Amino acid sequence: MLLSTETIDTTVELVTSLAKETIPGTTGAGVTLVDDRGKRTVAASDGDVERADALQYELDSGPCLTSYRDQVNVRIDDVTEDDRWPEWTAAVAEVGVRAMLSVPLVAADLCIGAIKVYSSTPATFDDRAEHLLQLFAQQAATLLANAQTVADARRTNVQLTDALQTRDVIGQAKGILLAQGAVDDAAAFAMLVTASQQCNVKLSVVARQLVDAVTRRSLSHPDE
Repeated sequence: MLLSTETIDTTVELVTSLAKETIPGTTGAGVTLVDDRGKRTVAASDGDVERADALQYELDSGPCLTSYRDQVNVRIDDVTEDDRWPEWTAAVAEVGVRAMLSVPLVAADLCIGAIKVYSSTPATFDDRAEHLLQLFAQQAATLLANAQTVADARRTNVQLTDALQTRDVIGQAKGILLAQGAVDDAAAFAMLVTASQQCNVKLSVVARQLVDAVTRRSLSHPDE
């Protein structure tokens, strides 16, 4: 994958598809990512996986969250006989899930979430399945961490670009006010702040409106 062009959504869809194909007996797979936007399933093979995960997020308890928080593998042979997360297991049994396996996604000592596989048949996952998913998760975690890093860098770049553009337009607006008689830079900025508060809009919007208005007037009356 070219991480410079692939999105996180594409990445986790690939991860989920491979997990489902890798682990025998799997009827559904998904990836939970946890970051500054909270807990969320960014890819799921079907609606049952989404519902099973949503129940964990609602209860803030369940095997995938435990796998992420404690950085441990979690296996449930039969949800009807497991009492570690009673509310979740009771609810998820109605969804059709009977067995599950979850492994944390750890890259560079940072846990970014968990990958999990579900089955509608009890006792589907054995030690070999757990070992396979763990090996796969190690590679998936690196891929996801790199994809997140690229996405974060792009987001930061957009934010910096916006900040620079905002700074420039505010500077242009202050220059216009100075040319129109504002005493100094501080006075011009104070005028923009006052207009922003009175109009209940962002300072950058007020500045842009002023710059655009002056630009339009200049274009309409080039000799003025």
